Order: sequence, then C-alpha cells, then structure tokens
Amino acid sequence: MEVPKSSLLMIIFVVASCFLHVKAWHGQTYCGGNATPRCQLRYIDCPEECPTEMFPNSQNKICWVDCFKPLCEAVCRAVKPNCESYGSICLDPRFIGGDGIVFYFHGKSNEHFSIVSDPDFQINARFTGHRPAGRTRDFTWIQALGFLFNSHKFSLETTKVATWDSNLDHLKFTIDGQDLIIPQETLSTWYSSDKDIKIERLTEKNSVIVTIKDKAEIMVNVVPVTKEDDRIHNYKLPVDDCFAHFEVQFKFINLSPKVDGILGRTYRPDFKNPAKPGVVMPVVGGEDSFRTYSLLSHVCKTCLFSEDPAVASGSVKPKSTYALLDCSRGASSGYGLVCRK
Repeated sequence: MEVPKSSLLMIIFVVASCFLHVKAWHGQTYCGGNATPRCQLRYIDCPEECPTEMFPNSQNKICWVDCFKPLCEAVCRAVKPNCESYGSICLDPRFIGGDGIVFYFHGKSNEHFSIVSDPDFQINARFTGHRPAGRTRDFTWIQALGFLFNSHKFSLETTKVATWDSNLDHLKFTIDGQDLIIPQETLSTWYSSDKDIKIERLTEKNSVIVTIKDKAEIMVNVVPVTKEDDRIHNYKLPVDDCFAHFEVQFKFINLSPKVDGILGRTYRPDFKNPAKPGVVMPVVGGEDSFRTYSLLSHVCKTCLFSEDPAVASGSVKPKSTYALLDCSRGASSGYGLVCRK
C-alpha cells in the first residue's frame, strides 16, 4: 500500500518536531561578564545526557560550565558542589577563590559574615561549631546562607540533628520572613513572585541550586561532620550535634569590579590574596571587616549592598565605581564601558 506524499511529509514533520522538542529540554547555561573572554556573556548548550523534564534524574547529573576555563564547554556533572574548583566553600571552611587560591577562614561559631557583597546583592553565612577545652579558636562550618537581592531577603539553613539520617531532608527555607516549603521531589522548583530568585531541588533531599537572576548560581549540598572526620581532625564532637553544614559552589554571572566579601573580593581584577603560598593550611583573617549583625543584615565594615534601589540598580553610582577601570586592556576592560582618548 502506497503512502500518500502529504501523509509522509506530515509524519516526517511530526518526528522532526518531537526530536527538536526533546533536544530543547536539555537547555543552556550562561557565563557572565566575569568569565574568561571566550565564555564572556555567552549561552552554552547543555549535553544531551543532562537531565530533562522527561527524565529528571538522568544519572543524577546537572548541566554546568566552568566559566573560568578557556574551553568554555558545558558538562553534565554530579549534583553536588565541586570542592576542588573555583568558588567553592567546603569543610571547616575551606575556600577556593575566583583567583584559584585555596584559603581558610575560621570566623566564629554562631556569628555571621559577608561572603559576597555588591551594590545590588549580598550573600552572608552563619558559622556553626564548637570549641573543645584547651583550644584557642572554634572549629567552624557554614550552617546557613542569607541572600539579599532587590527587595527580597531569603535564607537557606541546615537543621540541627544529633545523628545524621540521609533519608531525611535537613534543609529549611525562608523568604521575606515566611517559611517556604519546596516539595521533596527531584527538580521541584520554586520562583519568587517576580522570578528574580529560583530554587530547584537537585535531589529529593539535601541538595538544591539557587539562581539569583543575572547575578549567580549557587549549588548547595548538606553534609554532616562524620565520625571519621572527628577521628582524623580530633574535633571532639558533642553527642547532641553532628554539625550538619553546607558544601557550596558559586558561579557568578555579573559582579562589579569592586565586589567585596570573604569570597567575593577574590573576583576583583586588582585583588592580591593574602593567603601565604606553600602553607598547608593558609588561614586568612579579617573577621571584623566581614562580620554582619545577622544572617540577613547588609551592614559590615566592607559591605557594599544598598537598600536604595537607585544605587543598587546602578543609576546612582558611588564615586569609586570606575576607579579600577583599566583602558589598557581593550575597549571596555570587561565592565561594559567604552574607553575613549
């Protein structure tokens, strides 16, 4: 039986449409103005093996691109932060800055510090920990993150538990003072009312990615301090707390040249990292410079965030905004400004 040409064309069209539709689900990821030149301000296609809405937990991976590598190629990687790469904060806290330098910042238990501060957004961290008898400082880990962006105040916290249970979710969310419930399903997603903040579960429990529109993507995973960690490092953990804490990795899309904060300042073009090279555990101080009054406070000695919409949006600029502009490196030097003689 001969198939009419019109029917055959229709079948080909439907099959092609379905193929294109499936391909489209893999999406793209984005690199902003702080990336290497080849990646700068580019959308990069995600590989086919990345999760899709049809197959949401495909090999437990997520689309990710390292915007600081010259290859500028998206990969499907494990749904947890890479603690050996740029923009990560893990362990007791071990940072890898935008300059690739490893350093430790101990802070103090139950105090808050600015991780990143720019005129239009800020991320703070609450440190948790304890000080065994005979020690001169606290052992610390990051227990909560606070985000200030536009008119929003959003927090992400771990819940305190004596014994770790991976079958339970140890994440708590709040937005503008209200508790937020995100269903425990892989790729379950929540948006703020103006779509400026997106939270997506990477797994059913304890792993999320937070996207701040045009500013950053933050991959977060909750882990405990294990008995093996305690044995190796002699933390002397109390019996009532396994110090559930975050492993975090930031991908910044658009930072100002004067960004500050413990991690944020390492992305400045003029920053000289004080971490001592060749030291096994290079510790960086400066607690007083980054300490905030609370998890959602924008006030500290080096904080830049402004609640004034005109300053935050850039329509009103502080006098020092262009102090770091270097016209010797090209037309705009990466800051969206044109250098003229």
